[in-house]
Amino acid sequence: MNGLVLSQGCELSLPGCTDGEPLFSTKAPQVYGVRVQLEMQALWWQFDQLGTEMIVTKSGRRMFPTFQVRISGMDPSAEYVLLMDFIPVDDKRYRYAFHSSSWLVAGQADVAAPSRIHFHPDSPAPGAQWMKQTVSFDTLKLTNNLLDDNGHMILNSMQRYQPRFHVVYVDPAPNSHLNAYKNFCSFSFPETRFMAVTAYQNHRITQLKIASNPFAKGFRTTEPQVWEGTASSLAASCPPDGSTEPLSPEPREQGTCPKSSTRQRSSSSVLQQERELPHHKETSVEPTMESKDENGLMTPAHFLHIPVCWDFAGSSH
Repeated sequence: MNGLVLSQGCELSLPGCTDGEPLFSTKAPQVYGVRVQLEMQALWWQFDQLGTEMIVTKSGRRMFPTFQVRISGMDPSAEYVLLMDFIPVDDKRYRYAFHSSSWLVAGQADVAAPSRIHFHPDSPAPGAQWMKQTVSFDTLKLTNNLLDDNGHMILNSMQRYQPRFHVVYVDPAPNSHLNAYKNFCSFSFPETRFMAVTAYQNHRITQLKIASNPFAKGFRTTEPQVWEGTASSLAASCPPDGSTEPLSPEPREQGTCPKSSTRQRSSSSVLQQERELPHHKETSVEPTMESKDENGLMTPAHFLHIPVCWDFAGSSH
């Protein structure tokens, strides 16, 4: 499913900028006109309406929906590196209130996990290659293991995160690192925010993932009519008794759901049991920064001289 066009450029403000003005006009021509379109944007929006949750495990778990984009405006002959990172949305820790089907603040967030960047495995590559097809980060995995040595992205459970996508021009000029801020641009899509969890909390998220993930066919009921319209029905909740529940404490217009079969309920139960038991407190360890491995997946945030935190504007239209 193709997403809606996102007319989002490289404009951003960097720490240390004395006047606080965007540095858009000083960007290198190879990144000045880069535009990024989020794929499966409608599906991301559906999850966002319910409160997207992503599973994190000790061994690492892939994201669904997968982060995929289409890129335009690159210099076809220039080399680019594509990468992703994840930043906390806030400094809060959350818990899920089942009686109100909503997330509540439960206190301050845990100690920040070691900062890592995920390089797309095809990097570096010419702009022509990046632009001719969808760019997918389907090998990216999320973990809650602070001692992970596989290059997975380390996140704390019960915290909200914003994925960020970065395009870096590989400047062949000598001492290009002195002007590194000119050679990259960053993009964020608010609809891709998610809560990191060790087990799904919202049963509607479980249902939508089963309905829309092609690898979850084994959890679906054999009655096709039960799942008809599930992936597109956002406002309706489908509890076991077939009644509807409000998505949030504020009342809103609700749809209707077919009554769930016993097999559907048991399928959701099996999916839930496959997840690791939720734990809300990580073992206290002293995080250490590790060097990049052979695949380029495990790199300190400062490797490419990119600031750890940006204050950039970006919204989908």
